[in-house]
Amino acid sequence: MQSGGAAVEYTIGELAARFGLATHVLRHWEEVGLLSPTRRVAGRRVYGPAQVTRVAEILLGKDAGFSLEQLRELFAAPDRDGRRKVLSAQLAEVRQRIARLTLSQTLLEGGLRCRYQDYQSCPRFQAMVLARLDGVDLEKALDHA
Repeated sequence: MQSGGAAVEYTIGELAARFGLATHVLRHWEEVGLLSPTRRVAGRRVYGPAQVTRVAEILLGKDAGFSLEQLRELFAAPDRDGRRKVLSAQLAEVRQRIARLTLSQTLLEGGLRCRYQDYQSCPRFQAMVLARLDGVDLEKALDHA
């Protein structure tokens, strides 16, 4: 707070710097409807505490894997049920990504354990390739190895 109880206000440059962002990022967030300045002074954007909080919320959402479109939907949700729907959908996507990454991790760890000079000579790798040639998905192909 500044003296006199007035809330702190930021220019676009100051707000961007506070979060380590480029100003064009904040402008883009404005364009897609996630952020708007409190007011304009002499044509310049001025942001207040609510917008500072909104930037932190956007960054948290991005940390959780949300796209800007999904964040707009989350912020616009009219009630708890609407928010839960958006959150549940994102959680399902995250779980799918984790499953894919776990398979990738298993595949890479297997490659690192291979004692063959040429990975294509590795019997485990050959078994996985044959399984994939037969249309077996990665999870089951890893079981063939």
